[in-house]
Amino acid sequence: MTLEELNALSEDKATHAFMQCCTSSTWVARLVAARPFSDEAALREAANEAWKGLAESDYLEAFEGHPKIGDVNSLRAKYANTKELASGEQSSVNEATEEVLQTLAKGNDDYETKFGFIFIVCATGKSAKEMSDLLQARLPNDRAQELINAAEEQRKIFHIRIDKALEK
Repeated sequence: MTLEELNALSEDKATHAFMQCCTSSTWVARLVAARPFSDEAALREAANEAWKGLAESDYLEAFEGHPKIGDVNSLRAKYANTKELASGEQSSVNEATEEVLQTLAKGNDDYETKFGFIFIVCATGKSAKEMSDLLQARLPNDRAQELINAAEEQRKIFHIRIDKALEK
């Protein structure tokens, strides 16, 4: 959709469109109310501003919109044949080993048990090993720091999703 089409959507349809980017109802409501956007930069800035200062429950609501990366079978499917990813990736991506998948699954369980919400990371372009390493690096954090980290990762994710929604 174009920015003009996004600006022209009914409130219900705009809510649905923004909900595809992030499931925090407060963030969505703020963006719906902020329309019309003069350009894509204004939309990105509004998305950032709407994200700032939300209550913890709003961030947690956004995190709940992500599937938990904890099931080894789903991890196997996600990272199957990752050597075939398009060229131009910044990181070298290798096939996920069974050990990496098991470590990632266990790490996700440990993370959720410790923090009370699932591990959130902007996974675009990251291998299973990179995700596992990031998860292990964040596990020693306290909950307050991890909420900040997860919220920043969610911010990256909704920007990628906004860009995808506006692709022509």
